[in-house]
Amino acid sequence: MDDITKKLIIKYIEEDKELPFELRDLLCSTSKKEYELAYSTKMSRERILACDDEVYGLPLQKQFGISEGEWQNMIVFGDNLQFLKTIYKNEDELIKDKVKGKVKLIYIDPPFATDSDWKNSTGQKAYEDRKKDSEFIEDLRRRLIVAKEILAVDGTIYIHLDEKKVHYVKVICDEIFENFEFKEIIWVCGVMGSGNFFPKAHETILCYKSPHATFNVPSRNGYSKSILKSLKHDEKGWYYSRGTETSGGTKSLKTYICENPDFTKEEAIEYARKNKKQPAWDVWMGINPKMAEYYGDEFVGNYNKDKNSVNYPTQKPDELLKRIILTSSNPSDIVMDFFGGSGTTAAVAEKLNRRWIICDSGKLSYYTMQKRILEIDKSKDLLKKNAKYNKKPRPFIACQLGLYNLEQLFQLSWDKYKLFVSELFEITLETKSVSGVMFDGVKRNYRVKIWNYNEHKDTLVDEDYLYDLHDKIHSSIIGRIYIVAPLNSVDFMEDYFQIDDIRYYFLKIPYQTIKELHKFAFKQPVQPKSRKNLNQDIEKAIGFNFKRPPEVDSEFKKEDDVIRLTINNFVSFDDIGTSKSLEDKFSSLSMIFIDNNYNGTNFKMTDHFFADELKIVDDKIIINIPFVYDSKKIMVVYTDIFGNDFFECKNISDI
Repeated sequence: MDDITKKLIIKYIEEDKELPFELRDLLCSTSKKEYELAYSTKMSRERILACDDEVYGLPLQKQFGISEGEWQNMIVFGDNLQFLKTIYKNEDELIKDKVKGKVKLIYIDPPFATDSDWKNSTGQKAYEDRKKDSEFIEDLRRRLIVAKEILAVDGTIYIHLDEKKVHYVKVICDEIFENFEFKEIIWVCGVMGSGNFFPKAHETILCYKSPHATFNVPSRNGYSKSILKSLKHDEKGWYYSRGTETSGGTKSLKTYICENPDFTKEEAIEYARKNKKQPAWDVWMGINPKMAEYYGDEFVGNYNKDKNSVNYPTQKPDELLKRIILTSSNPSDIVMDFFGGSGTTAAVAEKLNRRWIICDSGKLSYYTMQKRILEIDKSKDLLKKNAKYNKKPRPFIACQLGLYNLEQLFQLSWDKYKLFVSELFEITLETKSVSGVMFDGVKRNYRVKIWNYNEHKDTLVDEDYLYDLHDKIHSSIIGRIYIVAPLNSVDFMEDYFQIDDIRYYFLKIPYQTIKELHKFAFKQPVQPKSRKNLNQDIEKAIGFNFKRPPEVDSEFKKEDDVIRLTINNFVSFDDIGTSKSLEDKFSSLSMIFIDNNYNGTNFKMTDHFFADELKIVDDKIIINIPFVYDSKKIMVVYTDIFGNDFFECKNISDI
């Protein structure tokens, strides 16, 4: 660095001005490449891993699972950059020493930046959007930098893209995976484009493989039909393909197809097709997007359906992931996908006896992936033609990212703790005894009890606790009671539990945006209100705001073969906890998820609705839920645009 540059940097620092990216790069980069992609938001690898981008690895909070074990496959809801940094940090008890450096295969299918190439009225690309384009590249680059750190030294990564950004991503990947072997795979996925200017018919998969990585060579039929039909046999009776004349006038050497003189020509051709395979080309054909598996009420033998399996946009076919997973991993290896989408990677890895980890920050994706794994026995077997898989899922857990372990919070004195949660939940502290039960405050004119973690270290807010509380106060209080408790101390997935005429609402304290304990503010990705907006951009989150479940006024009524759900009101809260004043009372509603046969443990989504699919009639939303005769419970999850959920569970007998 020359003296003039040094003085310029000092001047910027003394004047408390932000350094231009060229000067930041000089200070932070440890080495320079022969060539690299430069843009204003680019951050050095060292700063990303040191969390200078203000994105931190956060604790994983287990929501539920189907069983325990030494290894449990994982479905994670949360920002994938945070999740990658959690793995890199290698401190969370759920994954400590189990994942970092042990992931053999990563496949990702990130959003294709569909909306980033805006054009002006004349059809020319707008100059102002260059920053957005570079932000897309940088968002993906930061994830890939951390992903490399958790990939095994003998690992492989596949990055699925299309023509919009693949060339930029190729350059940044060359920087990140500089010692890896590279191959560009062209997936001919059928006529997908429109218009006359070379309609789209392929997508691109970038493959970066460690020199030591597993590579089970995928094969193709080595000989064309014309060659096989023109077989000849020599004096020994061995079959060979016809020699071709070279430019020098000589013929090429014979290529033997079958060395068995007892075979007929037809038998020799069949033998060659089965046994004389050649390495597959880097152009993949014959795997159609319409081959994405259909998961309906019945098993379907014909998979070439013009309908994808879980009604999830951009779902990739099982056969595509099957080829990738068989090629670049072995049984029991860990396969990871941190743009989980519909869960194809997890489902295929499960069927091929691989361990898997999958992550997404979309609520529809989170519930879709769970349903797909929970019902995997109904899906097709990938190794037996026209057969069901017919196996129950292996142990897996569903987790949420960014929830407090509360260690710092519990270091506060009891009075400071109560003051803190009162501000967090907008509670007016007001100590009052009702029928011998001490309450700590009031929220919206209803009594609030703050769970004392010191007195109840070995117990939970469960049905026994609530019934005991109810026996003491039910004649003195009507309507509702709020109970504030750590998330881990509440033994209910739903957000309230009703006994007689009282609803006990749970205000659960997560490890999120507690500004006294964290110097950076959090922000969460906005959930879509329409299916068409589901995959438009990489989710950008610095964390999650404090979880504030929306308030829902609903009614359930049994009518013939349906349960009629009527939603009278829906109130959400913004990132500082205040009620939103929106154009109508359902403006903040994003999605509704339903399990009409809830087993009390795992939420298995049986239906879902985006907000724009729901009609408001007479200032209400009405949904008819099919009635399942052997069902005991129904669970409804309401999600607002801020990503907050409200869980409502009803006993069928009470409807």
